Amino acid sequence: MIMSKAERTKQFIIEKSAPIINKKGMAGTSLSDIMEATKLAKGGIYGNFESKEEICKESFLYLRSQLADKLNNAVLQGKTAKEKLFNLLAVYDNQNNMSDGCPILNFGVEADDTNPFIKEQVRNAILSAQKRFSDIAAFGIEKKELTAEINPEKFSIHAFTMIEGAILCRKVFDNNHQMKIVLENIKNEFERYVI
Repeated sequence: MIMSKAERTKQFIIEKSAPIINKKGMAGTSLSDIMEATKLAKGGIYGNFESKEEICKESFLYLRSQLADKLNNAVLQGKTAKEKLFNLLAVYDNQNNMSDGCPILNFGVEADDTNPFIKEQVRNAILSAQKRFSDIAAFGIEKKELTAEINPEKFSIHAFTMIEGAILCRKVFDNNHQMKIVLENIKNEFERYVI
C-alpha cells in the first residue's frame, strides 16, 4: 500500500514523537520537543494533527504495535510451547527492546485517571499481552507438552505482571538484575508443568 505525502508526514511525526512521549510522558512532552525531533514548524505539526493529545494517542498505538510485532514474531519462531515462551521472555530480557521503558507501563500510569481513551487502549494492550502467555500455555496443554494442571489464565496474569514490575525496576535501578530473577522464576514455574 502506497501512502500519500500527507500520510507519510503524519507517520513520520508519530515515529519521531513516540519514543520521546514514551520516555518523558504525555504531560512532560512539549510541542517544542516534537518540533525539535521532527524538524517541523508548529504549522507542520498541527497541519497533520488537531492537538498534542492526538499525537500522544497515535504514538501509543504505534509503540504498542511495534512491541506486539516483536513479541508475536518471537513466539512464532518457537515450535514447542517451551520454545515459544523462552523466545517471548528473551524479548523482554533484551534491554534494547524497551530502552525507554514499556509503553504499556509508561502510558498506563499517566493515563489511568486522566485519559479514558489511552486507559482503554492500555487495558486492551494488557489483555493482549496476557493472552499471548495464556495461548502458549494452552498450546502446550493441547500438544501434550504441559500437564493440564497449569492454569493458562493465572499463569498469564502472573507472568505479565511480574515482567511489568521488573521493567519498572530495570529503569529505576538501571540494570537487568530484577528482570533476570523474574524471568528465571517464570521459566521455573513453567518447567514444573512440562511433561
